[in-house]
Amino acid sequence: MNSSLTHIPAPEGVAPSTAYTHVVLGTGRFVAVSGQLALDEQGRLVGEGDAAAQARQVFENLRRCLAAAGAGFDDVVKLTYFVTDMAHMPAIRQARDAFMDPARLPASSAVQVAALVRPEFLMEVEAFAILPE
Repeated sequence: MNSSLTHIPAPEGVAPSTAYTHVVLGTGRFVAVSGQLALDEQGRLVGEGDAAAQARQVFENLRRCLAAAGAGFDDVVKLTYFVTDMAHMPAIRQARDAFMDPARLPASSAVQVAALVRPEFLMEVEAFAILPE
């Protein structure tokens, strides 16, 4: 199920980015997915100290949460990344690109934080999506 989303990668006067789309708009039902951590189905940490492994698990959890709402990554309009170190962003982008079409990236924000809920977590990612009516 794909929603009708419009991606505006570089509005007039705004420098383009290859890592995200500046504006994504659409109409339909709004879906908010809470920040996902690198936890497996039993609540165990996946990839202690390994940003790539944590990122893969985070995106798998996002996929499952989106599916529970009847959505997929094509419906995502915004991702927010909370990272304990910006050095983790390449691993996050690699995991994201394995789940999402790099030609249709959502709007995004990345924030470096002092800590997450537990010190072993390197990242948390939340998603907003729009589903067709």
